[in-house]
This record gives sequence, C-alpha cells and structure tokens, in this order.
Amino acid sequence: MKILFLTENFPPETNAAATRVYERACYWVRWGHQVTVITCAPNFPHGRLFDGYENAWCRTEEMAGIRVVRMKTYIAANRGVAKRGLDFLSFGATGLWGALRQEKPDVIAATSPQFFAAVAGWLAGAWRRVPFVFELGDLWPASIAAVGAVRQGLALHLLEALELHMYRRAACVVALTHAFKDNLTARGIDPAKVAVVRNGVDLPRYGPRDRDPVLAAQWGLEDAFVVGYVGTHGMAHGLMNVLDAAQRLADRPRLKFLLAGAGAERDLLVAEAARRGLTNVIFMPPQPKEAMPQVWSLCDVALVHLKDDPVFAGVIPSKIFEAMGMGLPLLMAAPEGEATAIVRDSGAGVVVPAGDPAALADAVAGLMDDPNRLSDLATDSLAAAPDYSRETQARLMLAALELAAAGQGHRAGLAPAEAAP
Repeated sequence: MKILFLTENFPPETNAAATRVYERACYWVRWGHQVTVITCAPNFPHGRLFDGYENAWCRTEEMAGIRVVRMKTYIAANRGVAKRGLDFLSFGATGLWGALRQEKPDVIAATSPQFFAAVAGWLAGAWRRVPFVFELGDLWPASIAAVGAVRQGLALHLLEALELHMYRRAACVVALTHAFKDNLTARGIDPAKVAVVRNGVDLPRYGPRDRDPVLAAQWGLEDAFVVGYVGTHGMAHGLMNVLDAAQRLADRPRLKFLLAGAGAERDLLVAEAARRGLTNVIFMPPQPKEAMPQVWSLCDVALVHLKDDPVFAGVIPSKIFEAMGMGLPLLMAAPEGEATAIVRDSGAGVVVPAGDPAALADAVAGLMDDPNRLSDLATDSLAAAPDYSRETQARLMLAALELAAAGQGHRAGLAPAEAAP
C-alpha cells in the first residue's frame, strides 16, 4: 500500500507527534508498504533550523526507508499566537502543494496537532480522490482555548465548524484516546468511523538501565533523588505548580526536580526558579531522540504533569509509556481521566490532583522515603509497558488505513473482527 502522511513535526525533532509518526512508519516500511511523509525543515520548538537543514521550497531525503519531503514554511518558535499561527498556516499551504506533487497514494493521512496539517491532508485527499484519514492527536481548537491562547468568539466558532466538517468528511478518524472518541460522538460523529489507537513506546529502544554516569556528572545528579519531567514545557502542562512543590521541599538536599525539554513557558519557569532561589530545580535543554533513554536513566521517578483544566482530562501524555518502557515509577498530577486511570489500573504509579502543590510535594516526599514502594511501582510499570508497544500501535493504525483505502473507513471504529474488509 502507498501511504502519504502529513505532519509538521518529524525527526530529528523529538516531540510526541514526530516520534509517533516516525516510529510507526518504520514498521510499515519493514512490512513492505511505501511511505511518504510531507513535513517541513526541523525547527521545533525554538524556531531555529537544525544543523544541516535549510528552509528550502522542497527537499527530499530518505530516513529508515521512509521518503521524507520537507517543504518551506514560515518558521516561528513555539510561543505566542500570531507568528505561530502563521507557521501553522504556511505548512497547511506548502504541505498541500507538496502532497499534490507526489505520486497518487492509496490513502492520505494527517495528524493533529498541528491542525492545518490535517486541513492540508483533507484537501489533498479531496483533490486526488483518495481516502483521507484524520489522526486526532489533540482536540484542537478546544485545547488552545483552554490555555487562553484564543478567546471565545467568531474565529474560534469558525475553527470548530471546520474541525467538525473534517471529521465528517474523513474516511475515518483515528483518535489517540477513548475520551477523544467520546467527544466526537457526543458532537454527532458516527462512532463506527472513529477508531481508538492509543499512544505507545518503541520497546526495543527502551528498558531499565543504570544511571548514565557521564550525564549524571554533567548535571550534578550522581547521588541525588531525581523526579524527572521530560517533555514540552507548554501552557498545557502547568509546570509552575512543580516550582511551588519544589519550594515546599527545599529542606531535602538530595531531592532534585529535573525539567528536560523546551516550550513556550520554559524561559518563564527558568526565570521564576531563579527569582525564588530554587537550587533543587534543574533545567536541561531538549536532547536528541536517541539520548532519551540516557535522560530517563537519571530519574528515580517520572513526573507526568498537566494543567488543571477539564479539557486535559482526555489527554494521554506519551511520556507515560516511555517511562513504563524504562521501568520507572510514575507520579502523575493531572485532571482525572483516561491517563490517570491507566496509571492507577496498571499499578505503575501515584496520582495526585492537578494544580495542588501540597499534594505533589507530599507524594514526592512519600516516594523518596519509601524505597520498597518505589521498587514495587517500578516493577508494575515495566510489566505494563508491553500493553502499549509501538509495534501494536503501528498494526492498529495500519488496519485503519487499509480499511479506508478499501472504502471501508466507516467501519474502522468497530471491533477488529467486525471491521475486517
């Protein structure tokens, strides 16, 4: 099967969408499918080109057997609204142009976020008369409204109308969470066409390991008890709450909070930690994808953190599964929802209310003081990881693509035995 996939983020970028699309496509190529990815020159999250790349109109490369077509875009850092909006819109335009220039595929797919990549995929599918599959990675624009990036008004209403139109016109929708599917069906989308394929971890790349001695020495973490947050420092993550908890635990010299990554709020967090004199919070810049296991190895506890807003109750952060793959106990501060249920039901970690620094601080102290409990959580975390393998996710996503290509996308949300074409 010939698969054309649109995504603004792709390796060497390391965010969740880039990793998810790339790792699944590697399996599809291995299984004999032809995969072309339409993306842009890597620049996320700082809005600066990665070494060795240029923002050219169209450049083609091969990566692990995947044909990668990089289109020119307006580049902006992952902060603010106006410039980032131009970034999104520009990829919608050039991504569409790039998609239309390719050999006709059997199916076209696109992932959100970013939303206008999905718009480009839908338009390309309509123009080429090829089934379009919408991978729903985020409830956009609801998520940007939740963090205050846009206000209620005509613009938001028009975006929501476009969002619903694309769900209806897509051959099928692949949602990353059951909560996303519930949201769509409550808004009138046929549940039979909405498949759920949760995020996952590419298990061969991860696994329990000793603390990396070089990295630990570089960041002064050789003898520390490390609570690590690895990922985007954005408005959706509410990480100021972590600084509040860290301030409450300043009397524990061995305890360090490691925040590794970048995002719209990182500079604000760094400045605020400095203002408060928080020597127990360490900020590590984003690391290459291949270095993620070494970064995770520094952690005694993996922190998963989301803003206290009902919109984020339906989100399942991909770092949950990477931490499971590493055999790390989880500490999750988030609204009650699908992700908190995964952590609780697997026995992989502890859940505390979102936006409650006292509860977060108490949980950290409790885990630090109870090594036996920490070991039990780590054991259960590692045991749960195979339930969320990237290979399984790749097979399920491929099944939805094949149904769409066969004109059976309207059955993608049914049980696998019922949905077979």
